[in-house]
Amino acid sequence: MSDDIVIRILLLPLALLYGLGVGMRNLLYRVGILRSVHFDLPVISVGNLSVGGAGKSPHIEYLLRWLNDYLEVAVLSRGYGRNTTGFQQASVLDTAEMVGDEPLQFKRKFPEVPICVSESRALGVPELVKRNPQTQCVLLDDAFQHLAVTPGLNILLTEYSRPFTRDWLLPAGRLREGRYNYRRADLIIVTKCPTELSAMDRQKMIQEIDPFPRQKVFFSHYSYGMPYDLLRPDQKRSLDLDTDVLLISAIANTDYLLKYLGASVRSAQTLEFEDHHFFKEDELHDMMRRFNRLDSRNKIIITTEKDAMRLELHRDFFWKNQLPVYVLPVEVSFFDNDEALFQEAVRHFLLDFKR
Repeated sequence: MSDDIVIRILLLPLALLYGLGVGMRNLLYRVGILRSVHFDLPVISVGNLSVGGAGKSPHIEYLLRWLNDYLEVAVLSRGYGRNTTGFQQASVLDTAEMVGDEPLQFKRKFPEVPICVSESRALGVPELVKRNPQTQCVLLDDAFQHLAVTPGLNILLTEYSRPFTRDWLLPAGRLREGRYNYRRADLIIVTKCPTELSAMDRQKMIQEIDPFPRQKVFFSHYSYGMPYDLLRPDQKRSLDLDTDVLLISAIANTDYLLKYLGASVRSAQTLEFEDHHFFKEDELHDMMRRFNRLDSRNKIIITTEKDAMRLELHRDFFWKNQLPVYVLPVEVSFFDNDEALFQEAVRHFLLDFKR
């Protein structure tokens, strides 16, 4: 028996207690003791059953790139990791400390879109609409467990290599609530799939998820763009097999990213931190030492778009020490005909929405 299984078994009593607590809360919502709010405009939730790593931000961005041409869309997020409280509407001049890294990332990419943060989605949606009365659709970021709001369309993400079907409740695993709660989803997207995904692989995953007849399952993967300079975003450079990389990351899971880098550069060393980590001065010096120890004439530092929102707080350090920090952009791509079918399902919800 592996050490991982032993640890999980030892943590099972805590996981059971955690599951009882979450299950009781969910039950109170189902029987109506705790009330969930419905809104008279389309609300689309994008979330997952596990803690981080499923790709919520790129999928929110996918929806924004598509829907923003047709609707007045806005995003409401919790703003995890910010040092402010209450409702805030993000500005491109804000920092990750003020609104959180992911909302700031959304705002920088879509400056015309209202991006707001609030600990309470139930209170945040009315405030968002009050400040932005032109809003026709609200995207809720990471709100699958936020039962105080009933979204009109519930999109559940699950990672191909770590689907919720094989996971355990916290702290024995990564699940925030029991697997069976996937039934709340309307659409399920299996994310971070290998690019060579076969029809047989898809069918096996669908059988494992065992969706209800009303649920539709789609498959997506990441498409990485050309890295751009953190300090001078207009300057880009391609990755090649002559490049050595130090990857700085504070995201939930780097496996998919490392697989991409492994096929794109000569070598990739990593310096990893917990998700949403705000970097400290001694850690910056450690980054510099690690980078300087790379025995290569063609070396760079790579980071993710989310991490860049927190690393930019230290731009003076990178500028002073002339560290070449590049940001790797990412977008969501669907397999085969899934994009057309996914858009059709979302469009159907929007057109049929009744106040």
